[in-house]
Amino acid sequence: MSEPVIIARHLSKVVRSPEAELRILDDVSLQVERGASLAIIGSSGSGKSTLLGLLAGLDQPSSGEVILAGQPLGTLDEDQRALLRSKHVGFVFQSFQLLGSLDALENVMLPLELHGRRDARQQARELLERVGLGARASHYPRQLSGGEQQRVAIARAFASEPDILFADEPTGNLDAATGQRISDLLFSLNREQGTTLVLVTHEQRLAERCSASLHLEGGRLQEQR
Repeated sequence: MSEPVIIARHLSKVVRSPEAELRILDDVSLQVERGASLAIIGSSGSGKSTLLGLLAGLDQPSSGEVILAGQPLGTLDEDQRALLRSKHVGFVFQSFQLLGSLDALENVMLPLELHGRRDARQQARELLERVGLGARASHYPRQLSGGEQQRVAIARAFASEPDILFADEPTGNLDAATGQRISDLLFSLNREQGTTLVLVTHEQRLAERCSASLHLEGGRLQEQR
């Protein structure tokens, strides 16, 4: 059995206010082996995106622990967690999070330049070609459709060749044909580079392509295969 690259033990997330206590996640435990693919599915408000944020170290649990790439996140400060993510993690968000002041090529080049890659421009062009946007390299996010912006975001996530790719509804804003292309790219990355995929998705067909899935409802883990 492969070494787990993500381990979560008894994760809970509680938000308190003077009026009430909202338990978003309740005692969730899981592990993801290196090179595997995991789909997190569930209805809206079930805690899927919250769980993704905790696993990636973007948020901290109210209780429990996450071990990411061999590092217990609870022992790291914010800067150390950011450094860990920069070395091991890529992200695809439904909201794209592209930099509006950079064109598509520059958005994809950015993580490559941060890693000191001298071939950043060439690699970024190749990645944009892979997602079908070679002709749109000089366009800014405001000049691209939602689906095109998502493809730029996925190319940017691929750029640093991450050990782990977290994706929140990666095909949610795409038409069926483009969504299929992006799904194929995600699993190509998983297969060719051994990248571990953790996906939040509402699409059953995408979830079925993963090697495992878990179902959250009301913040609790319902089933896993």
